[in-house]
Amino acid sequence: MTTLNHHRTGSGDPLVLVHGVGSRWEVWEPIIGALAESFDVIAVDLPGFGGSAPLPTTTVTTLADALADFLAAERLEQPHLAGNSMGGGIVLELAARGLARSATAFSPIGYWDTPGRIWCQQALGRAKQLLTALRPTLPTVLGTTAGRSALGLVFGKPWLLDTRMAMDTADGLLDATGFDAALASFTDFRLPDPSALADVPVTIAWGNRDILLTYATQARRARTLLPGARHLTLHGSGHTPFSDDPAGCARLLLDRLG
Repeated sequence: MTTLNHHRTGSGDPLVLVHGVGSRWEVWEPIIGALAESFDVIAVDLPGFGGSAPLPTTTVTTLADALADFLAAERLEQPHLAGNSMGGGIVLELAARGLARSATAFSPIGYWDTPGRIWCQQALGRAKQLLTALRPTLPTVLGTTAGRSALGLVFGKPWLLDTRMAMDTADGLLDATGFDAALASFTDFRLPDPSALADVPVTIAWGNRDILLTYATQARRARTLLPGARHLTLHGSGHTPFSDDPAGCARLLLDRLG
């Protein structure tokens, strides 16, 4: 049985929230309160991230398998699933397996071409190296508006972050034992056949300030490869949009799932 650290609140139909590579469940905090008014919200830490123990072998696929095991262990039969980045790819995979009532993916991995995938891997790898070098001084650096601009790779409006959230973001990446292996596994990751998603309501949302999984090219490719999905643009938001536009992200889920 797979045990995952998770935060659960609210009541209603279950809605499982899945973070991206180098992240943790708290990335959803800006919208959890609004979602919990209508849903039983379960925000998870994937294995090797946040408070969850790592797997012997970490790939996007093994992380998806672990989440599927967690859903079974918690008796969450076909919950709504929402994921960001790597989490977006995972929820699309589980939806294709018939494990989701609906799937919402914010800037999901997999809609890249080869240069786009390499850029993502190298940019995140360099970000970890930079944060590692700066770690002794991070509280000071991220305590300033200018310093928080260093997180612009994933946030469209990093100046809106407070120091605690900025530090939690950096620590979440640096402490994630599954980060390197999961990031390397992007090379072999493939999205499910679109036909497997034909009977599942799917929403793909992209921030137009996403420079990690570039909005201009990858959102367009998602529209082409998954024409049956609902495709939305989050104007002014970056790769991880929940702090950039919490009201808009919550409304997207509530309107779609309600």
